[in-house]
Amino acid sequence: MIDLVNISKWYSNGSVKAHVLQGVNLAVSEGEFISIMGPSGSGKSTLLHILGMLDDPSEGYHYFMGEALHLLKEKQRAALAKQYIGFVFQAYHLIDELTVYENIETPLIYHNVKGSERKARVADMLDRFQIVGKKDLFPSQLSGGQQQLVGIARALIGNPSLLLADEPTGNLNSKQGEEIMDLFKKLNREDGVTIIQVTHSEKNAEYGNRIINLLDGKIEPEKTAL
Repeated sequence: MIDLVNISKWYSNGSVKAHVLQGVNLAVSEGEFISIMGPSGSGKSTLLHILGMLDDPSEGYHYFMGEALHLLKEKQRAALAKQYIGFVFQAYHLIDELTVYENIETPLIYHNVKGSERKARVADMLDRFQIVGKKDLFPSQLSGGQQQLVGIARALIGNPSLLLADEPTGNLNSKQGEEIMDLFKKLNREDGVTIIQVTHSEKNAEYGNRIINLLDGKIEPEKTAL
């Protein structure tokens, strides 16, 4: 599904390059659940953003679904991301002016899905996440856990093949966090969704079948999760 070959990312400050990622090589197969760990500043979020095509590497080759992304135009990359990828952010990134229903519906509008199908799919997501009673509320009226559920529902409504999650339980209490991780495990096992998460939590990392450790922008030798 994904091949990163010698990926580096740096920011220039005059003649000095500040490296965030250095020579990263990573292969991800369909159906995997991968956890990326590392201390703050190790490059975890940058790596996830490159995987999700939210950021471009400074150097290296990125292959996704058989396509060489480094050879594609920005519009082509955006179309691939829209078709295959769902993103769950720690800060939720819900649209404050939209209701729960409208936030979940938004990706389908971008996908030009017809109104009747949008209605059916949003209703299914509201039911699946047990937030039907919240559909007319705005994000500011929800708890952190409820906002994250809405964010995950929005990420999944387009039926992505790949779900990228950046500290998905970072703002939640332990019970809410466990429910989110159980949901991810179910999505991976039962629906075959490939998941890559960035996490500081060793407990959350062990939900994956592989743990990638980043240190100073480089991948350390892998160990298999339990």
